[in-house]
Amino acid sequence: MDARPNNLRSDSRSRSASGRISGTAWRTDRGPPSLAEAFGSIHTAPKGPFWRKLLAFLGPGYLVAVGYMDPGNWATSLAGGSKFGYALLTVALLSNVMAIVLQSLCTRLGVGAGRDLAQACRDSFPRWISLPLWVSAELAITATDLAEVIGTAIGLNLLFHIPLSIGVILTAADVFLILALQAFGFRWIEAFVVAMLAVIAACFAVQIALAHPDWGAVLRGFVPTSDIFANHDMLYLALGILGATVMPHNLYLHSGLVQTRFVGETGQEKREAIRLATIDSSIALCFAFVINASILILAAATYHRSGHLDVAELDQAHAFLAPLLGSTLAPTLFAVALLCCGLNSTITATLSGQIVMEGFLNWRIAPWLRRLVTRMIAIAPAVVVTLWAGEKATGRLLILSQVVLSLQLPLAVVPLVMFTASRRKMGQFVAPRWLSGLAIATAAVIIILNAKLVWDLWDFQAPR
Repeated sequence: MDARPNNLRSDSRSRSASGRISGTAWRTDRGPPSLAEAFGSIHTAPKGPFWRKLLAFLGPGYLVAVGYMDPGNWATSLAGGSKFGYALLTVALLSNVMAIVLQSLCTRLGVGAGRDLAQACRDSFPRWISLPLWVSAELAITATDLAEVIGTAIGLNLLFHIPLSIGVILTAADVFLILALQAFGFRWIEAFVVAMLAVIAACFAVQIALAHPDWGAVLRGFVPTSDIFANHDMLYLALGILGATVMPHNLYLHSGLVQTRFVGETGQEKREAIRLATIDSSIALCFAFVINASILILAAATYHRSGHLDVAELDQAHAFLAPLLGSTLAPTLFAVALLCCGLNSTITATLSGQIVMEGFLNWRIAPWLRRLVTRMIAIAPAVVVTLWAGEKATGRLLILSQVVLSLQLPLAVVPLVMFTASRRKMGQFVAPRWLSGLAIATAAVIIILNAKLVWDLWDFQAPR
């Protein structure tokens, strides 16, 4: 619940709704905030020890981190670890550094400019640009949601033997879970996500302890190697890890979620809020990196070591764990972690869908209806494919979703870097030059590597 007095809350909403920063060049007033039911609803501590102030900002980063460990990440990390051992850990590390840079810009945009990325695009670009950007963002969220729906359904199938077609439909229940949690305040959604992340971490800790990885080889895996560029298959999987890690919907999501905190109106208060929210997201993304690295290490220590070099399907990975580790507990923990991951990811994808629609179109519909529409759009193709082509087609559907994300990613990254590097847009909260330089380099690498990924996929599918 909102701890602020009613008059303070309404005053903050009226002042923040204009979205204007003195001397900046946004074309229009921001209008009502996205996620209006949670906007400025979480009280922060302007005074007191550092840990107390940081505690109030912990939460949004973990919702964002969920997107960096979704079922798409699982598939690429399992394939990379099984085929090349620990060698691709350096790619996972590089991808995480890129993610930290981009998410720090989202924090700066949301707090400093008072806009999420969707609102910033609507305010800065003509409709003939902003509307296609909205369509591409919706496609990316649908693709993300599709992968997460399939992952959740596979988790239900592995644990409870529920057919995938039915499991896919059951994932719609997360809409009611969000509504139930948010009735108690947005902090309850954050608490649920963090609890699921703790379960995932515990599951992988036990599995890695059972796998007994070569820790010397793990450390060497973080050292860059020229083999990644010389070996076409290794490069392909490296690009897949990057494409599955840096996801476009997280940029919209994070720039909206940071506005759930009431941070005050002065420049000093906002600068401190940017700093604390950036620490939150950086810690959370480091946690996500540990999970992703754990998936790759588990695959290397089990499948690669035993000669199973082509493990990529989630159900296949689950089936191999018991005989390889000599424990029936390991595959159960794998399925529990996958189910928790899928549930978390569907929640955050649905929230990002609401932010994108409200931000780009300034179109308000009931949150439950928006979330239900988002879920139905993702469920429909998953149900059709599993019924028509069978359960084995889910793997191809996951790959297709990652291609869609690769195509859309530059359309979210480039505007984010443009806005936060512009003093006319950001005023005193403009990103420092060193951060803008890192962001530009990150954007360039993402564009080049994702273009290479799409080209390789096209070339692979082309008739010979």
